[in-house]
Amino acid sequence: MEIKAIRGFNDVLPEEIGTWQFVERTAREVFEGFGFSEIRIPILERTELFSRGIGEATDIVEKEMYTFTDRSGNSLTLRPEATASMARAYLEHKLYSFDPVAKLYCIGPMFRYERPQKGRYRQFYQIDAEVFGVSNPMVDAEVILMLIHFLKRVGLRDLELEINSLGCRECRPPYREALKRFLTGRAFLLCEDCKRRLEINPLRIFDCKVETCKGAILEAPQVTDFICEGCRDHFEKVKEYLSMAGLSFVINPRMVRGLDYYTRTAFEVVSYQLGAQNAVTGGGRYDNLFREIGGVDIPGIGFAVGIERLISLLPERKDLVLYPHLFIAALGTEAQRRAYELMNRLHLEGIRAEIDYEGKSLKSQMRRADKLKARYVLILGEAELAKEKGVLRNMINQSQEEVPIQSILSLLKGKILRTEKS
Repeated sequence: MEIKAIRGFNDVLPEEIGTWQFVERTAREVFEGFGFSEIRIPILERTELFSRGIGEATDIVEKEMYTFTDRSGNSLTLRPEATASMARAYLEHKLYSFDPVAKLYCIGPMFRYERPQKGRYRQFYQIDAEVFGVSNPMVDAEVILMLIHFLKRVGLRDLELEINSLGCRECRPPYREALKRFLTGRAFLLCEDCKRRLEINPLRIFDCKVETCKGAILEAPQVTDFICEGCRDHFEKVKEYLSMAGLSFVINPRMVRGLDYYTRTAFEVVSYQLGAQNAVTGGGRYDNLFREIGGVDIPGIGFAVGIERLISLLPERKDLVLYPHLFIAALGTEAQRRAYELMNRLHLEGIRAEIDYEGKSLKSQMRRADKLKARYVLILGEAELAKEKGVLRNMINQSQEEVPIQSILSLLKGKILRTEKS
């Protein structure tokens, strides 16, 4: 029986990895430039971290988590998101004892059991950035600015920022009740999942993609009509700081975040780069999370970017695929020995070089060099070794020249550096 990857668990192949590395490298450069530090968290956590932090009434906890019992009887879960784990690490390792403000980011896989489709997998990768310990709306705008800057750096254009305020633990309950009363009269339009959500957490109905559910909420009460004076003041200041940072935005009163821990500021970024609106990413403030998982009041705000989703929106970049700088076509035993020695020297200097290990014909080796898209080919045979020279062929313009073998390293460095800078 042929063994294949598990459905929804995908390989990232060599021709794709250059784009992934570019996205991850850009994230590190941008985030660290804003004062963030990387943290690496386990992929397995105790189940209660997510059931308490994310919320029992969310689809993630109810339907999508990979949960199992280990040999000691502990309920463990593959992390479905990173924020709760990063908050747990902040508390467990007392990162607040050095400085109550922590700016952290992580990059890695998450796991959710949902129907696989294009750009959505059961193992998927996210870039998460979080700020713990600051309630000032200034940091809300700072996090959003960093996100927009990152998205532009990787190549997204025509971005639109949507924001909303979700209220706090004091002012949200009246809104939830008003929403519940409104939707109870329209329950016949709701899908079975949303009928259940209506009793447990009616805000989750805003996330439903079923058309009748979308119609049911068209004239629903808006959360911004219910927020308290403190939340209203916070939201006004967020808008002020966004404007100071030079960011335009649209207020979307229908926007909610899918997890229970979100409060106050919520935001999404959409791109019109491909014509139709495409949601890229979102995030928000979650001042309730630490109370749920640790019994302490610590504010937080952050966002998560799905790497697969982001890459699907990026323009194609062929320059991110790594091809050999040089292929050494060696003819004869002594030429192969010299090619092997030279290849190792080149590798140690950061030049990607390949050789033929089989002793094939020159025609066959040139065909392989072309297939590998090598930029140059160095031809070494008995005649070339006798003169201590090789024939260096430019595979792009097909020009060639004789070069001293001893000078090939410095010669290639110069050519490659000039090409990669241009």
